[in-house]
Amino acid sequence: MNQKVDDFLKKVPKWQEELERLRVIILDCQLAEELKWGVPCYTFQNSNIVLIHGFKNYCAILFVKGALLHDANGILIQQTENVQSARQIRFTNIQQIVEQEALIKAYIFEAIEVEKAGLKVNLIKNNEIKICEEFQQKLNEMPVLKAAFDTLTPGRQRAYNFYFSEPKQSKTRESRIEKYIPIILNGKGLYD
Repeated sequence: MNQKVDDFLKKVPKWQEELERLRVIILDCQLAEELKWGVPCYTFQNSNIVLIHGFKNYCAILFVKGALLHDANGILIQQTENVQSARQIRFTNIQQIVEQEALIKAYIFEAIEVEKAGLKVNLIKNNEIKICEEFQQKLNEMPVLKAAFDTLTPGRQRAYNFYFSEPKQSKTRESRIEKYIPIILNGKGLYD
């Protein structure tokens, strides 16, 4: 057990009992424990296998290469359409975790085997990501904006595209785009 994870779990306002139970299950699978990205992360030979984390309405175990798992039970969830590799198993109470302990372990052991085999998720390349209609229209209307956007790093382009595409209403997408046009023209990323 890692002291940083102990400290993390003591401060968790919600899902403490559930996360502690997941921790015990994962450690029983002989994974090393670390704190990465502000959450408990479990590794096999220095490769990330699973993380545990809590959200407003659920807590979860996240398999870093979950897209490669067979998921015969259909319990793995893709957080958003933009998440390519990771998959979650979500829980809303401790009883669900207790009842599924053997299944959770089976998925962890499969994830370890995926890592041992050196399997990799085939990620969609940046140029394959579809730009939302409203932003594409602005890029077509404003060549200077397109030129500025094209000079941004792929990660910055992806961040803008995800942010612009996220709202369900076109009006909200357009508002976000308008707000960030000057920033893009200045060569800055969404989080710069």
